Amino acid sequence: MKSLLNEIKKGKVLVSDGAWGTFLMKRGLKAGECPEYWNISHKEDVFAIAKSYVDAGSDIILTNSFGGSPYKLKHFDLSENAFEINKQAALISREAAGENIYVLGSIGPTGAMLIMNEITESELYDGFFLQAKALMSGGVDAICIETMTDINEAKIAVKAAKDATNLEVACTFTFDKVANNEFKTIMGVSPKEVIDAILEVNADVIGTNCGIGFELMIDIVKELRKYNSTIPILVHANAGLPIFNNNIIEYPDTPEIMGNFVPKLVEAGANIIGGCCGTTPDHIKAIVRVIKN
Repeated sequence: MKSLLNEIKKGKVLVSDGAWGTFLMKRGLKAGECPEYWNISHKEDVFAIAKSYVDAGSDIILTNSFGGSPYKLKHFDLSENAFEINKQAALISREAAGENIYVLGSIGPTGAMLIMNEITESELYDGFFLQAKALMSGGVDAICIETMTDINEAKIAVKAAKDATNLEVACTFTFDKVANNEFKTIMGVSPKEVIDAILEVNADVIGTNCGIGFELMIDIVKELRKYNSTIPILVHANAGLPIFNNNIIEYPDTPEIMGNFVPKLVEAGANIIGGCCGTTPDHIKAIVRVIKN
């Protein structure tokens, strides 16, 4: 079994992939359509996206399963197909990756709020357990629980993934910059609270994704490192803050701009670097060039 932790212990900085949703839309995904169902209905398109990041030089690619929890799939009347959809997501990325590239099974938040009693803890756990089990059955090397904002949901997701599999588990949160130059999730969670809570449930990798661009991610990594000097840190940053131009979302950071921030990210303590919204294979190529140099 491949181990991300073993690679990182060798002193390697690993390069992950970039955005997925953008490219699904470019390939014809319509508003209101289920992106994860494309693992069944448009396998070739999903494969092409995964392969584009392998060809760009990624050491790691994710799966098209971010919204693959039974709770989210329920909105498309697909909750009964959750296992198949997630397994296919893993199989597609595994095929694109081959044996040498790592595949991380993507698990996103449900969108339901525990605090509002929209879902129970047991329902959350069961859904994440099923999703992780399906991703492992499709051949992923590790699980990546990402874009979390609620500490309790994240802890349940990590515990479920640990119970369902024998795989390493990463967990990333989305932070915004608030008053006094502090970083918090929209649920008010700080980097220190993230470190304390996620280590409590034995996550193997911690990190930050989406939200803000590469430049501010440097400060977030420094903040995380302030409270833990050893746990591997994963960064999946947007290509800058989104700009709305004639009702089209654009991202300002070019591959060159993102590449220029990589040395400072590594210096701050990042071990895995990739992209989120707005990033392309060209952005990943730029990151790879810097890392290799």
